Amino acid sequence: MTYTHGHAESVLRSHRARTAANSAAYLLSTLRPTDRLLDVGSGPGTITADLARLVREVVAVEATEEAAELTRAELERQGIGNAEVRVQDVHALDLPDDAFDVAHAHQVLQHVAHPVVALREMSRVTRPGGVVAVRDSDYAAFAWYPRVTGLDRWLELYQEAARENGGEPDAGRRLLAWAHAAGLEDVEASSSTWCFATPETRDWWGGMWAERITGSALAEQLLREGRASRQELDDVARAWRDWASDPDGWISIPHGEILARVG
Repeated sequence: MTYTHGHAESVLRSHRARTAANSAAYLLSTLRPTDRLLDVGSGPGTITADLARLVREVVAVEATEEAAELTRAELERQGIGNAEVRVQDVHALDLPDDAFDVAHAHQVLQHVAHPVVALREMSRVTRPGGVVAVRDSDYAAFAWYPRVTGLDRWLELYQEAARENGGEPDAGRRLLAWAHAAGLEDVEASSSTWCFATPETRDWWGGMWAERITGSALAEQLLREGRASRQELDDVARAWRDWASDPDGWISIPHGEILARVG
């Protein structure tokens, strides 16, 4: 797989704002201090660190050594001693059956080539009675006001790039179907949102995307593949800043969630 976002500073700044409270609330009430937890796609490690404080042990896996080092650095920074990080492919985990009480993935299945295979693997390494927990955003369901034309173009470009890389950016609505296709039957589906509508949060979200559309792996891909010109990306960045500066600006970022009990 190709990770559409890459690891530019603007991307990491966004991902480091994620916590268990704002990104895994649907899971927290099921966790126990004795649990062993697998965290798939741990990224900068902020959610991983929060989860490690709630359970006995965490094994985090990332697709590349570069990404794994980001997780390790954050765990070390926070003084987390009950977590280790490995480089693994979620489609074929080098882990034994029934090894975990919980398998968790946040914003991962939208990027992988075969999400059903990934869910089967997460289920395989989770003990009977354990939980597979997944949360993914759904780009087509993003809603914002005012309706800035440049943001419509941003969404179109992002979806094209993500699908070219083998992902499915509208993953949130598909999680329940993917879980059923993976053989998981006891599945609780839900949704939750991030909403940015204050001057501070609009400036953070809009400014972050203005940087990402002009200076990240996504921008490089769009230019390389001829999907957009440098001028068009600059125009999209300007649209994000215009939206952020509007006192009426509002955006909702929906996420699908599943808690699947392994049989």
